[in-house]
Amino acid sequence: MISYTGGLVLLAAVLHATWNAMLHGNRDRFLSMTWMSIAIAVVATLAVLFMPWPADAAWPYIVASGLLHIAYNVSLVRSYRRSDLAQAYPIARGSSPLLVTLGAALFAHEAIGLLHVLGIVMISGGIIALALQGGNVSRASALAALTTGATIALYTVTDGIGVRLSNGQALTYTAWIFLFYWLMPVLFVAMRGLTALWAPLRDGPLAVGSSLAGGLVSIAAYGIVIWAMQTGAMGAVSALRETSVVFAVLIGRIFLREAVTARRWLACVIVAAGAVCLGL
Repeated sequence: MISYTGGLVLLAAVLHATWNAMLHGNRDRFLSMTWMSIAIAVVATLAVLFMPWPADAAWPYIVASGLLHIAYNVSLVRSYRRSDLAQAYPIARGSSPLLVTLGAALFAHEAIGLLHVLGIVMISGGIIALALQGGNVSRASALAALTTGATIALYTVTDGIGVRLSNGQALTYTAWIFLFYWLMPVLFVAMRGLTALWAPLRDGPLAVGSSLAGGLVSIAAYGIVIWAMQTGAMGAVSALRETSVVFAVLIGRIFLREAVTARRWLACVIVAAGAVCLGL
């Protein structure tokens, strides 16, 4: 039976797949990610005004995580430029539980049991199947997605340790991390100019609205994960969240009209099953 915490993490998985689909569904993903980040940063700015100051011990992790999240955003956009959602998302999200479990063992002294080893093997096998099936995923696409997976693992382990040093202030910790999302519009304007950022408000308000909504969904999705990592094993929480690969493929098939072969479905199920093994 899935616990209350496990149920919330599964909800986070659905939310995470949803906002990734929103991002992938927009033609200009860099622009979309920037508007998502603006929504996240605005909410975070308002939130910190009414929250206590973070614990001193948590600050190095807040700064590191905030910067890692920006690196993740850029890497995710790059990955989605090279692959469709049903390819890039499973590889990126499927590789992260393996890396998180290893990172948690090294830096937080979390044990790796036999069931975890089985989960790692299943996830790795599923990723290989996704990357090699019929030559549909190029080496560059697989590398971009795996790089995204590495950034996911880095910020997850960082946050898993940081939130445990926050004296139970998971919401405060999360809000301060999300303040760093103001760096995304700064990066966008530096690369494309201010006009490119504001023009879509006139030319494509629906796309901007979708991006803003995606940002709000993203806050809820990752906020749940940080809250769960206060007491739950990082590898287990990350793994359960990564069952979102199945939701992402389903969303890609139904709403984005992406072709999903039987072999890809099987590979995604294997990745998800391995993630569940890591979460047990």
